[in-house]
Amino acid sequence: MEVLNFYNNVPGVFDAEIFEELVTRPGLKIERIISSGQSTPPGEWYDQEKEEWVILLTGSACLTFEGDDTDYNLLPGDYILIPAHKRHRVKRTDPVNKTIWLALHF
Repeated sequence: MEVLNFYNNVPGVFDAEIFEELVTRPGLKIERIISSGQSTPPGEWYDQEKEEWVILLTGSACLTFEGDDTDYNLLPGDYILIPAHKRHRVKRTDPVNKTIWLALHF
């Protein structure tokens, strides 16, 4: 067994969002996502095979869903369940403070 810290090894500068698998089991993936001002490119959508429960731990972000005009603004502690195949985009992430997410795919 090994004790690790979720906040260790956060890079200082990076161009693209970082997706790190922390745990993978049949039917479950837990990952850390680190953003720094990134967003989903215009016209692109995430369309995932599995449900995703995500909590924002640091920074801020805004999600948008296809067919829904609402902007879902997230601050630390906010979480959301994204159903499988619910097309969504990351409209923005905090350009100053690192945005760190914990995501469970199941």
